[in-house]
Amino acid sequence: MDKKSFFFIKQSNFQTFKQTAAHYFATQRPLCVLDSNQDQQYKETSFEWALAVGSQAEICIENTADHKDKDIFAEWQSWTNIQKKWQFGYLSYDLKNQLEKLSSNNLDSLQMPLLYFFVPQVLIFLYKNGQIEIHSDGQEPSQIFENIQNFSFEKTAFNPQKQIFALKSRFSPPEYLQTVEQIRQHIIEGDVYELNFCQEFYVENAEIEPLALFEELNQIAQTPFAAYLETEKHALCCASPERYLRKEADYLYSQPIKGTRKRAQTVENDELIKNELLNSEKDRAENVMIVDLVRNDLSTVSQVGSVEVQELCALYGFTSVWQLISTIKSKLLPNKNWLDAIKYTFPMGSMTGAPKIAAMELAELYEKSCRGLYSGAVGYVSPEQNFDFNVLIRSFLYNKSSHFLSWQVGGAIVFDSQPAEELEECWVKMRPLLRVLGLAE
Repeated sequence: MDKKSFFFIKQSNFQTFKQTAAHYFATQRPLCVLDSNQDQQYKETSFEWALAVGSQAEICIENTADHKDKDIFAEWQSWTNIQKKWQFGYLSYDLKNQLEKLSSNNLDSLQMPLLYFFVPQVLIFLYKNGQIEIHSDGQEPSQIFENIQNFSFEKTAFNPQKQIFALKSRFSPPEYLQTVEQIRQHIIEGDVYELNFCQEFYVENAEIEPLALFEELNQIAQTPFAAYLETEKHALCCASPERYLRKEADYLYSQPIKGTRKRAQTVENDELIKNELLNSEKDRAENVMIVDLVRNDLSTVSQVGSVEVQELCALYGFTSVWQLISTIKSKLLPNKNWLDAIKYTFPMGSMTGAPKIAAMELAELYEKSCRGLYSGAVGYVSPEQNFDFNVLIRSFLYNKSSHFLSWQVGGAIVFDSQPAEELEECWVKMRPLLRVLGLAE
């Protein structure tokens, strides 16, 4: 694969280059974009933005009846060993069933694969210093760069007013409140300490242009782990603020989020909300529980004494919310590899609860939809077998054949959770998505 670097561009031109490149390749599949949106809060990042397009090779494990007889992770390992190249793609939450004695029997309207990765024909990186790097299997990188520079397009804004979006939910508000109370009873009885409970919202017969939807969502949310991935059958439009797991050399980094508040319109009120979150015993307790779970997961693949909490309940600000985020770092054992790090920590604790297996069993019992790709992970694996994956939240998922548009939202239920407050938090978290659809201010 040929590789060339090109001149530095000013940060003011980042957005223009990103959009032009995405639209230049917009008709090719698969197409993946990873965007940090110039976020300065996350220190451990490899690039500002990446675009991967076209497929030299791919691995796609469909969610079919015979998948239980397969060792999906072994297949992925073998495929990676053969390719030894950059790969981009995703892991479905329901891969949990490969790792534990669990099942997923709830409604699955999206029908997305359990695992999908591809080796791109063209790969473009934009770095924080303005450097552009193009890898190409075929066309000369210099020609690709020139074509992008000379490409002009008419950006089509995503206009929900031209469509009728009839929002539906798997739970009515009373049903949701009742279910949260039922989960609280499990906590009181000692079955779990914390449970991440999710609900699905959806629109049927949604005729959308996925790239326009992603661009609108990304412009509104501006999160550090934004992702777009479109294949022939499906599209993902993701505005995630959360990192699941990163591997760089021998080091692992996990950054779970627990604790959310809606940002205010004025500086004074925003400061009050920020301080309220920082001083919330409930939110800190949620966060600390998951930090303990992540530490335990990482300890199974990490050198003794290397697991350390670098940040505990640190405050991070995004366009629509304040979040409490913790950072846990460890050093991988010499006899463990990149895939072991994923297998021993997936799914991420922030989307399960604690204890992990019991929480996933109860989530399956009380949720009405198969999570599928929601609360899975999207990202990349490098030729050196480093990787970085987000937590797939704050995301639209789209079946292009059935025109089914779905998004889920969850929250951590603990002993002192108030059902009405949990429901309000769900609406806060998905507000950017509703704004895109014209369903919120």
